[in-house]
Amino acid sequence: MTAFHDLHRSGLLILPNAWDAGSAAVMRSLGARAIATTSAGCAWALGWPDGDALPVDRAVQMSADVVRAAQGVPVSVDFEGGYSDDPAEVAATAKRLVATGAQGVNIEDGGKAPEALAAKIAAIRAAVGDALFINARCDIWLAGVGAPAGRVDEAVRRAVIYQAAGADGLFAPGLVEAEGIATLTGATFLPVNLLAFPGLPNAAELERLGVRRLSAGSGLASAAYGRTAALAKDFLSTGVSEPMMEGALGWGEMNALMPG
Repeated sequence: MTAFHDLHRSGLLILPNAWDAGSAAVMRSLGARAIATTSAGCAWALGWPDGDALPVDRAVQMSADVVRAAQGVPVSVDFEGGYSDDPAEVAATAKRLVATGAQGVNIEDGGKAPEALAAKIAAIRAAVGDALFINARCDIWLAGVGAPAGRVDEAVRRAVIYQAAGADGLFAPGLVEAEGIATLTGATFLPVNLLAFPGLPNAAELERLGVRRLSAGSGLASAAYGRTAALAKDFLSTGVSEPMMEGALGWGEMNALMPG
């Protein structure tokens, strides 16, 4: 088991998602107990679209860069769908991520039949043993699978399948209703992870409801790019310098965060 496993045993782990090594260094400096990557943010930072499009070698290098910048803070990698439909290939890539120092991965079902993800999870577990926290992402809310009233029950069904395959956690992005959250946490033995989402209860209430992990997802990266777009638009229009300095981290402050 890893230090990252231990962070899911009690309380609520609030997990910021980095999109490159620099953002990971900033999050480390703020006292994050662990750092995750966001597949969308990392893909965008490297000039690729989200959705299993990032070349595996680039994904592995990004993991290595973030782990280095995190300087001992546990890192979990958004593994998307594993970058392959072949469980053996997925497991081989997972071994490479472990070699970079990653202690966890998210791997998603895309809202499809759970057996395909279960096969990938089983292959990863066989390849890496207990050296990796495997968070099984259940995409039925994001993908709009089935009637809304039946999604919690479906998530519970999938949790049983994923746990039997070797998963350590269940990620249910898009679930926001307190009643559904309580039902899910009470019906599965896996630590439940939720995604920051409009309408989601606050951290104290999530902890009371039994949630063990709250992830920012691509939210921080999207906000950073949105702020960059607004500032760049203004600069292109006016050439005025001052707005870029408001709230900015200085050159020296940023430089001091980077490992030598």
